[in-house]
Amino acid sequence: MNRIRKGDQVLVITGKNKGQRGDVLRVAGERVFVSNVNLVKRHTKPNPQANQAGGIVEREASIHLSNVQLFNPATNKGERVGTKTLADGRKVRVFRSSGEVVDA
Repeated sequence: MNRIRKGDQVLVITGKNKGQRGDVLRVAGERVFVSNVNLVKRHTKPNPQANQAGGIVEREASIHLSNVQLFNPATNKGERVGTKTLADGRKVRVFRSSGEVVDA
């Protein structure tokens, strides 16, 4: 079970984007793409078949999973995540500090 999933709100804890918060757009192995965080400029050629204009495009670059933490709205901080098996057999993610269940 992944600690960070698509759609989660995360906090960047190290690097040039430290302190920034955003939603996870996608998870690729051990790397995540976070909305409006770690933006890079990409020089693209026009592609008329894909109806894509050329120029300089700003987009998100990936961040390693170890550099982000799941954001806890109750404490307004980034926190570590663990897993727990419920009585009915489901595995859920929980915040390590409070034991509060992340998944509904």
